[in-house]
Parts: sequence; C-alpha cells; structure tokens
Amino acid sequence: MNKVFMFMFLSLLFCSTFHVSLSFTDGLVANGNFELGPKPSELKGTIVTGGKNSIPEWEISGLVEYIKSGQKQGDMLLVVPEGAYAVRLGNEASIKQRIKVIKGMYYSITFMVARTCAQEERINISVAPDFGVIPIQTLYTSSGWDPIAYGFKAEFDVVEMVIHNPGVEEDPACGPLIDSVALRTLYPPRPTNKNILKNGGFEEGPYIIPNSSYGVIIPPNIEDDHSPLPGWMVESLKAVKYLDKDHFSVPEGTRAIELVAGKESAIAQVARTIPGKTYVLSFSVGDASNACEGSMIVEAFAGKDTIKVPYESKGKGGFKRAALKFVAAGTRTRVMFLSTFYSMRSDDLSSLCGPVIDDVKLLSLRKP
Repeated sequence: MNKVFMFMFLSLLFCSTFHVSLSFTDGLVANGNFELGPKPSELKGTIVTGGKNSIPEWEISGLVEYIKSGQKQGDMLLVVPEGAYAVRLGNEASIKQRIKVIKGMYYSITFMVARTCAQEERINISVAPDFGVIPIQTLYTSSGWDPIAYGFKAEFDVVEMVIHNPGVEEDPACGPLIDSVALRTLYPPRPTNKNILKNGGFEEGPYIIPNSSYGVIIPPNIEDDHSPLPGWMVESLKAVKYLDKDHFSVPEGTRAIELVAGKESAIAQVARTIPGKTYVLSFSVGDASNACEGSMIVEAFAGKDTIKVPYESKGKGGFKRAALKFVAAGTRTRVMFLSTFYSMRSDDLSSLCGPVIDDVKLLSLRKP
C-alpha cells in the first residue's frame, strides 16, 4: 500500500512539475499574430464591435480595429509583417492577455508596432507591477514596422500583459498597429572567471521572430525597469538593435548589438572592480552585412578612460578586435559603448544603422 501511495505521489509530483514547465514555451503568445479574428457579425468595417472577448485569446477595451494586410488607409497601403492580420489601437484602447509563467523568473516581450497617424505616438506596456511608456516616433526600419522588446520580472504565477495606446488624437481611428506578440524566458547571466561583465556576448536577450529580418529594438533603459537585454542598460535617448546570426553578420556566437543612432544610442554596464588594479576591456567592432557602409567609430568607456575605434565598413560583414587597458579608480566601474556618427543604409536611406559590437570581455591583469 505504501509503495502504491508513493508511486501515486511521485506520479502526481512529476505531472505537476511537467505541467509547470509547459506553462509557457518561448515564442508567440496565444493568437499572438491575430490570425484568429472576430466573427463577421462582430465587425463593423474594421472596428471590433462584438465585445471584450471578440478576438480569441485576447480581452480588448476601447476602439480596437482588426486590420487585414493590403488594406488602404487614405493613400497608404497597410502591410502586416506576420500572417495576414493585425490590430490597431485607437484612443485609450488596449489589448490584454493572461499568461501562466513562473513566479520570480524574468521574461521579455517582443511585439511588432507601426504608427499610422501622429508623429508622437507612444505605447504603454505593462505587466503588473511593472510598466513602461515606449515612444514610437522614431522609425528604425523603412517598412514602418519595428519589433520592440520589453522586459519584466514575474511577481505572480499568472501575469496580465496589457498593451495600451495612451494617445488622444483628433481622428479616433488613429493609433498604432500591433502584431506578432511573443514572449521569451530570460536567464540572468553572472560574471565568470573568464569575464567580469555579464552577458558580454549578448547571447541572452529578447525573442527574435524567426521569419523577421528586422532584429529587435531595445528601447532606452529609462522606459524599462528590467532590461530585456540582461546585464545591460540602454543609456541613451534612442534605442539599440538586437541582431541574430540568421539574418545579420555577427562577430561571435549567435547574437550582437547594433548601435543605430549615433551618440544617442548607447549601452552600459557597471562592473565590480578593485581600486588600483589594472584591467583590459576587449571587444569586437564590425558591421551587420546590412548595407551600412562608410566610416564608423565606436567609443568605449571604462570609468574615465576611453578609446575610439575606427571601422571602415563595406556593408558586407566583417569585424576587428580592440582593447582598452585601464586602472580601476573604484569598486564599481561603468563600461559604456556608443557610436560617434549617424549612419544610413546605402540601399535604404530611411533606415538607421551603425556599427556592431560583440564579444565584450573585461578581465584583470596579473602583475608581471
């Protein structure tokens, strides 16, 4: 009897553990690309009229439109990046979904967004108790669609993700388009004996939509309490771009960072150091093989020490190594990277681009 009870107990324990592990898999959330839409009777033109549960897996509020790819808005043709449908959020409208996660874990939301009317549109994204207001007036791709990442720490076993348009436009139908909402579990990296910096290769980061060649925009840190790029802060007015090896040239591993907005695009990390000890900050500078051509300069800082690394890009990939030797002035040293110049793609003069940085290492030097 005891053996039977123990077997049942272990079976239940295994099933419950297995169920928790399956509570979420990295990728699109349920109906994250909005291919499942309202019934025809729940639509008036593009406006969803059937109530808060009209779009499967989502709860909506306010003026929400269901947009089909190829639909015209005035003289503009609306293009949907994933599948055939997207949603548009009117004034004070929102979409919401409850997601089962693991309490205490870190996650990153990736979603595609395009503005349609105003130059100053914003998106408010929240997973209680965290929220961020992300400006979307700057376009980083000529398609008009930018994949944006937002990070959060799960405070509950089930979280409520809300994407909200806080804008108030004269035309109530104005507002951003949303598509391809995805989630990825993040595992905060730690310093090692091979690198004092965390996530120096940028391998840990937001979900990149497999069929997308856009990369992912990581917004300024002031908009994001928990960075979707673990270990790093985006200390600038503009975003940086997260790249994958499948679509871009990456110096090392499978991920890298592109500094796409000159001195307004910077990443930083504060590392523990020993005052008076000598350190070497080494890193790769290159281009993403995305037609970003011309003279580039990456400025690297370690406390008050700095180095400027020139890179002549042909826009076809490639990189070089650089190093900055310095003596730590305190127990904390701020490491930062930025690009000196603005750059535009030679094949697309409306797309910002810039130098790529990767494989960033910080190590102390032994005394000879």
